[in-house]
Amino acid sequence: MAFIIFQLITEDLLDIALEILNSNTHYNILENGNPSRTIEEARNEFLNQNTESYLIFLENKYIGIIDSLKNNPNDNCHWIGLLMIHGEHHSKGYGKMVYNLFEEKLKQQGYNKVRIGILSENTGAKKFWTSLGFKFYAYKQWKEKTIECFEKQLV
Repeated sequence: MAFIIFQLITEDLLDIALEILNSNTHYNILENGNPSRTIEEARNEFLNQNTESYLIFLENKYIGIIDSLKNNPNDNCHWIGLLMIHGEHHSKGYGKMVYNLFEEKLKQQGYNKVRIGILSENTGAKKFWTSLGFKFYAYKQWKEKTIECFEKQLV
């Protein structure tokens, strides 16, 4: 069985996080209209006081990023801000494997549900998250974009 490690993103690992972000040009275009992100954008997203951001390490390589907010002050829920697998490693089952491990960690920490917001145009992400048991519950606006909010009960 594959052994996944979640490694906290630090300043010295930011270039790896940026490479993973920029391997997913389709998502970047959906999110902000640009195919690539800058190191400063990565720093603001992953090195802040609000979220916990991890590189995903598997089989001697970094394959992705997971970013989450433990307690959203708007609803007191745990939110996944981003789960992104490096573009070279799509369609290998890594996203599902990573999420399942992350969900187990949430359960161990006593969380009873987790939420995620998905850009309405991101049909692949909606298919992925619903396949993992997430259910739609609301539309929200974020940075002038429509977000579809999903949640999953963990207990």
